[in-house]
Amino acid sequence: MPFENKVALVTGGSSGIGLATSRRLASRGAHVWLVARDQGKLEAALAQVRAAGASGSHGVVAADVSDPEQAAVAVAQVCEAVGVPDLVFNCAGAAHPGYFQELDLHIFHWMMDVNYFGAVNITKAVVPAMIVRGSGHIVNFSSIAGFLGVFGYTAYGPAKAAVRGFSDVLRAEMKPLGIRVSVVFPPDCDTPCFAYEKQFNPAETQAISDMGKCMSPEAVAAEIVRGVARGRYIILPGFEGKLLYRLTGLIGGGVYPIMDWIIARARRNKRK
Repeated sequence: MPFENKVALVTGGSSGIGLATSRRLASRGAHVWLVARDQGKLEAALAQVRAAGASGSHGVVAADVSDPEQAAVAVAQVCEAVGVPDLVFNCAGAAHPGYFQELDLHIFHWMMDVNYFGAVNITKAVVPAMIVRGSGHIVNFSSIAGFLGVFGYTAYGPAKAAVRGFSDVLRAEMKPLGIRVSVVFPPDCDTPCFAYEKQFNPAETQAISDMGKCMSPEAVAAEIVRGVARGRYIILPGFEGKLLYRLTGLIGGGVYPIMDWIIARARRNKRK
């Protein structure tokens, strides 16, 4: 088993995809350490991780990964407790949709801080030790909105696109040093974060979301862990994500007329 006795650091590990991934890693013999802001949620999540992998050395660190100092301290605490992580899953993220003209500027900064700089901060803190050891695997989390412009995501989409760009360059730089990189493009997933963003969805954004399938965190985590085990760079959980990624690559902007039709229909329904 490729994860047995490996140390896995998972940000955003107290809920959603991060927690589901953590449970699956623990069940495969990994020592899983969760990083998130809320100590209470972390403790509850840790109980689930321990139940999934009773033999592992699991733990938690409360930190806001969008703060580079807190991210560095979190990595240092994990290294001190169980050694340099073999795997880092940068799951921490959030989405706040809305019409561009109505979104406050601080939302744009928040989206970049938590989705992009959160991944950069943790990676920056852990990579030097991985380089010394000559091995490691960084798994960054983008989104379908990271490669496809989705109505309502002017703040969220660019932040996730930045994660993709960061991962592309990081993969090239880390490969000669023995460190692997993967980037995940999850679809809509039934998580607390998804429930949060739905309350802000414009009608057009909701119409696009309703066209697809909302996956369970467990199903997404299963494909992520399988993709990492196989050393894949691009991981696309679910049929919908795979199809959209290939369509975008094959026909480029040809997918946008379809989205424009969905948006136009949603706007007509909204007026009615």
